[in-house]
Amino acid sequence: MQHIVVVGATGFIGRALVLALLGRGHTITVLARAPGRARHSLPAGVEVADLADDAVARAAIERADGVVNLAGESIAGKRWTARRKQQLVDSRVEVTRRLVRAIAARGRRLPVLVSASATGWYGDRGDELLDEHSPRGEGFAAQLCERWERAAEEAAPFAERICVARLGIVLGRCGGALRPLERLFRLGLGGPIAGGAQWVPWIHLDDAVGALVRMLEDRRFHGPVCVSAPTPARQRDFAAALGVALQRRAVLPAPRLAIRAVLGEAASLVLASQRVLPRVLAEAGHAFRFPTLPLALADLFDDGVCLARLTEVPASAGYLRARRPRYTLATRTVLDAPLAEVFAFFSSPGNLAALTPPELGFEILGEPPEMGSGTVIDYKIRVAGSGLRWRTRIEHWDPGAGFVDSQERGPYRAWWHEHRFTEHDGKTIMEDTVHYAPPFGPIGTIANRLVVEPMLRQIFGYRRAAVRQRFMPRA
Repeated sequence: MQHIVVVGATGFIGRALVLALLGRGHTITVLARAPGRARHSLPAGVEVADLADDAVARAAIERADGVVNLAGESIAGKRWTARRKQQLVDSRVEVTRRLVRAIAARGRRLPVLVSASATGWYGDRGDELLDEHSPRGEGFAAQLCERWERAAEEAAPFAERICVARLGIVLGRCGGALRPLERLFRLGLGGPIAGGAQWVPWIHLDDAVGALVRMLEDRRFHGPVCVSAPTPARQRDFAAALGVALQRRAVLPAPRLAIRAVLGEAASLVLASQRVLPRVLAEAGHAFRFPTLPLALADLFDDGVCLARLTEVPASAGYLRARRPRYTLATRTVLDAPLAEVFAFFSSPGNLAALTPPELGFEILGEPPEMGSGTVIDYKIRVAGSGLRWRTRIEHWDPGAGFVDSQERGPYRAWWHEHRFTEHDGKTIMEDTVHYAPPFGPIGTIANRLVVEPMLRQIFGYRRAAVRQRFMPRA
């Protein structure tokens, strides 16, 4: 077991990495610019400290066995004005330099620093095969990556190993590139970009996290490491595969001139071709869970949720007889972990935020209570920009086997959620059944189809992915 300091833990990759590190028995301190907000979004047992306080940051890194630096504002989605470029530099280079100063103050060498970079290092390289030994390309993104990596390498006198993770386009739920791409496809706008011949270095979130964990734990890793799938895809093939996964045809292509008109210099992010191969990971025998794009997309769009009209109310549930639910949701997840470990995780209300999509802004009000029959939990969430309060009560509590929670106050007319856990061959089968009635009275059927069902698929799909990251197999 090691103590790991993580910067950027509340981001898309950071949240998943924290869950995976906890699952491997590591203890974690998160350095965050907004410690209060970060504390509400992370699992129970994670220590949170103020990144802006140099003394606090030095104290955290003083006792670390490893540091992971994922800091950096999103580079996509906005034009690269001079001000925006400076923000991107500061959020990466300046934060990394601050970490290096804290590492230098330790008085002894840090075992390992894993610092993020990106495949933007390579610029636009056409069909050229690229790996960790390929030189830097041209353009702002490549120059930014070079400055970012050099800032991390300044820790060389003070660290036994420095790994630079050149991340490709990371695909996952509720973050990264997949969400905006999905919206475009549902509007019929997901066709090839500028002809679609450019290469896309993509990777599934689980594989990205697995590679970061490997760099932390395996002393053979040092220097740059390409964190991308072993099968880069041309953009037109990427678009076609995404259309198949969504059951939507990629209809309208996007010409190069239109992309440049909208994004300016930032258009290089979608127009550049980077045929990147993860040679360092391959030579180390690293196993990818999702080595091909169809496998990755099939997994990411399988939320594991079955939704239907409710036909029969459990006879023992007085709550349901009084509230009269109309719909039922069922999902089943198999985890490669013993039941006692899984149940202990779900027994802590402090873990609920880590299982909830970040855009919902889940926050428990007050101190998380001890779970048991009759426990009441008050929390708030954010839906469509509006804050909602929710009170849930634990109706039934059977340690090691399951529990039932119901909404006492909140947006639904009825919400009754049964959690069941069983063990088979050392694995845990986790089954959820939700009986609910949507709000909005007589128009609830329309609201359920247009709003409630998609939201529930998103929530339970994210929860399924997060739980899998927390109990990711160690092999």
